[in-house]
Amino acid sequence: MHHTITHYLTRQWSDSFLLPLLTAAIFCCCGITVNGQSCPANIDFETGSFANWTCWVGRTYADGDKNVISLNNSFGPVYNHHTMYSAGTTEQDPFGGFPVLCPNGSGHSIKLGSTEAGGEAEGVSYDFTVPPYDNSYSVTFHYAVVFQSPNHHVYEQPRMEVEITNVTDNSVIGCGTFSYIAVGTSLPGFEVSNVTDTITVLYKKWSAVTVDLSGNAGKTIRLFFKTADCTFRRHFGYAYIDVDSDCSGSFVGAAFCRGDSLVNITGPAGYASYTWYDSALTHVLGEGQTITLKPPPVSGTSIALKVDPYDGYGCQKTLRAYLKDTLQVIADAGKDGLYCHLDPIQIGSKPKAGLTYKWFPYVGLSNPEISNPLATPAVSTRYIVTASSAGGGCISYDTVVITSSSIDTSLTLLGKSAFCIGYGDSAVLKIKPVQNVQWYKDGISINGSMDITYHVAASGAYNAVLKNADGCSLSTAKQAIVMEQVIPPVTYPVKYAIINLLLPLEARKIGETVLWKPAVWLDNPTSYTPDFKSATEQQYAIQMTTAAGCITVDTQLVKTVKNVEIYVPAAFTPNNDGINDLLRPIIRGVKSIRYFRIFNRAGNLLYETVTDRAGWDGIYRGIPQDSQTLVWVLECTGVDGHIFQRKGTSVLLR
Repeated sequence: MHHTITHYLTRQWSDSFLLPLLTAAIFCCCGITVNGQSCPANIDFETGSFANWTCWVGRTYADGDKNVISLNNSFGPVYNHHTMYSAGTTEQDPFGGFPVLCPNGSGHSIKLGSTEAGGEAEGVSYDFTVPPYDNSYSVTFHYAVVFQSPNHHVYEQPRMEVEITNVTDNSVIGCGTFSYIAVGTSLPGFEVSNVTDTITVLYKKWSAVTVDLSGNAGKTIRLFFKTADCTFRRHFGYAYIDVDSDCSGSFVGAAFCRGDSLVNITGPAGYASYTWYDSALTHVLGEGQTITLKPPPVSGTSIALKVDPYDGYGCQKTLRAYLKDTLQVIADAGKDGLYCHLDPIQIGSKPKAGLTYKWFPYVGLSNPEISNPLATPAVSTRYIVTASSAGGGCISYDTVVITSSSIDTSLTLLGKSAFCIGYGDSAVLKIKPVQNVQWYKDGISINGSMDITYHVAASGAYNAVLKNADGCSLSTAKQAIVMEQVIPPVTYPVKYAIINLLLPLEARKIGETVLWKPAVWLDNPTSYTPDFKSATEQQYAIQMTTAAGCITVDTQLVKTVKNVEIYVPAAFTPNNDGINDLLRPIIRGVKSIRYFRIFNRAGNLLYETVTDRAGWDGIYRGIPQDSQTLVWVLECTGVDGHIFQRKGTSVLLR
């Protein structure tokens, strides 16, 4: 049922809400006005959350010549499907270049969908009840959309759908439910993005739409906004949505001040044409969404407005506005606040349609002519807001004090950020004096560390959270400290190379750099895996240095032979006396062992390895084996590239 509702709601939106099937990016700002009554809780997202909204995710597909969006309750917002944007963000849509935060003065807007195409769909829905006995009720929202524009049929394209349902009567409100696509509709306002690849992207900037819910007093209504990729899962579509906070069923400007010199009356958004008449519908007063009457008419005057929708997006209506000089303007500068020179602080309140605002002083404000600017004052400032009607009457003032307080969050490192333990180096972190300090290591507070200096005792990422007397709490940047122990050196088993043939050598992977000394007979003495080639033997000191400066020097002796030599002892005594405890091959001039296997007389595999450094200790499945004669087989690759195979017997002696 919610799919049908979406189709109707879409038709009621403003022309900016009637997007063709382009890049599926939609931004939507919605607002509800109900005769001055309170709006449903968080329908405008002004708690900065999806509280009271239901979030949905699912898939889209074509069923014959119909587009189907199948959604399931996700029980909360899903990453990259439901995104919240809040006041203070300067982010713009990457394709349309318009702000992701609705420019209606909203503190929060949401985004449905993303650029990750894959046949995905998402939605949000909200259920509310129209106040009893209030049959003049409307919902206004703003939206913006972005769609990729593939060469698809209408039912296959990316889209946004709006669905409005009368839940009480289980019926769809047809004049407000629509599908919005980028190509193949009458909705104007789409533009071609200059940020495209092989597929054109179309977008529509923020626009307003009003949904007429008159005649539904006491009914439960469901708003359902949906977005979907194309049905071929290759092209994306997404939207941004917000709902107005002001709830009133009357036209904006219908209530005016007695001292106004004029009144501006604005009809509902989202229609193709507007014609204003006198109450008898005999004389045309003007055209366009807004009409100006100067001077204002007598209080109680009634005028009529005929609205015509875009083709396929709504119903023709004749609406009436009753003009009364009952407007009261109350300026609201908001609550006093603390600006800590980090995130801007929003002052004022949500704007009221038809009112103008001016702030003084304007220094430190993002825009002194809106109702709720962002404040970033360099010094503590008392701001005054003046609110008035469009006609200049009903002037009201209010003040707010924003305390400006800063903390020096600079972090000084005394010593080194990376050093080797035992070399005499250290790391000490220091901050400027402040009222309260708490040091952290890897995001976890360090007990008892509340001084302005901290002596680092272990590797990690360190920062301090600082708090001043005004109550500002800020963190320093993180400082990474690396402390390392020297790794003891080792002597590698002797390597045997065939005279004047390449033999791969390999050092332990320790540190950041390596240097083989002396740098002779090697193709690259700064590699962990150089190739050796010589007619004479050579002993190397392998110096490996870590990022912290720790140095380990291993030793490798390389001897030369004329030919590949393979030897396996005829017997071994695994008694842990350190002499002949392991059975393993002794090889010279071999580049790699493909396998060395040991079998008992019954043919059971007791041991297998691919290196000459390991060996069998006479234990099989945890049980020491008795004295016996064993069979071994060996296959290896010589440094000359030839494959060598050997087999023989050895005796295990206990």
